[in-house]
Amino acid sequence: MSDIDDDEIGEEEGGPNLGEYEGERNEKNERHGQGKARLPNGDTYEGLYQYGKRQGKGLYKFKNGARYDGEYGENKKQGQGTFIYPDGSKYEGAWIDDQRNGFGIYYYINGDRYEGEWQNHLRQGRGTYFYSQTGTKYVGMWQNGRRNGTGEVIFGKFKLRCHWKDDLPVGQGKYIFDIGCEQHGEYLQKEKPPGEDEPEDAQPTIISTWKAGKITDISQAEEEQFQEEMLAQEASSLNNSHAQAPRDADEAAPEAEETIVEVDEPREEEAAREADAAPAADENAADGGEEEEEES
Repeated sequence: MSDIDDDEIGEEEGGPNLGEYEGERNEKNERHGQGKARLPNGDTYEGLYQYGKRQGKGLYKFKNGARYDGEYGENKKQGQGTFIYPDGSKYEGAWIDDQRNGFGIYYYINGDRYEGEWQNHLRQGRGTYFYSQTGTKYVGMWQNGRRNGTGEVIFGKFKLRCHWKDDLPVGQGKYIFDIGCEQHGEYLQKEKPPGEDEPEDAQPTIISTWKAGKITDISQAEEEQFQEEMLAQEASSLNNSHAQAPRDADEAAPEAEETIVEVDEPREEEAAREADAAPAADENAADGGEEEEEES
């Protein structure tokens, strides 16, 4: 996806006489009420003003094809609004001080979709990422745009539930199959050496490898514990986001889809050998493997 710099996308600022204006004014000759403006950089705005600043509902069209249709406060995107980016991606949701903050939905140009919490333009808190190519989805916690905390990836006939760190599954986890059993195990991190086409001094890639364990019946108690843990992490994330002020960022840079994450698929037959008495799992669930995902 393309990156758009501030000069290309930033909304033009200025006093009451910046560019061409047609609309209402107050006694101080400030733009006040409904109006239309064509700015020197080629952008246009149609909507409400208050004391010379965009305030209330308005439509801002950028010269590069991007547009924002939503609420303003003190010349900044504030409240609910929809931003369509030059590459065709779209965000619908909450804004604070020109940043994606609060609950919102982002539609990516590759068909992926994210629904959840944001902070300072990044996925932060609880959210769900839908992968259009594989039909899978991640439901869980995010931090600084990456999967961090408790979460699960839901496939067709099974799902992976574990903890995540910097977008990779780590530590104890389990694959839960819809036939009524679950495979316990652990994700171990290791370095993947650079490939033949990469320079010798390239940094190694960290990957997570699944170490299969025993197979058991699905535990309802663990299901309730998982949901409680998710709620606790969500509450903590919301408290932290309220305590942090928005940071400066390029508000027009489109949000990136997810990058590919390398994780090993569950090996049902390995776990079965370790637990002979465990129920046999659906072969199709294991054979399907983990379709690779994409991220920010």
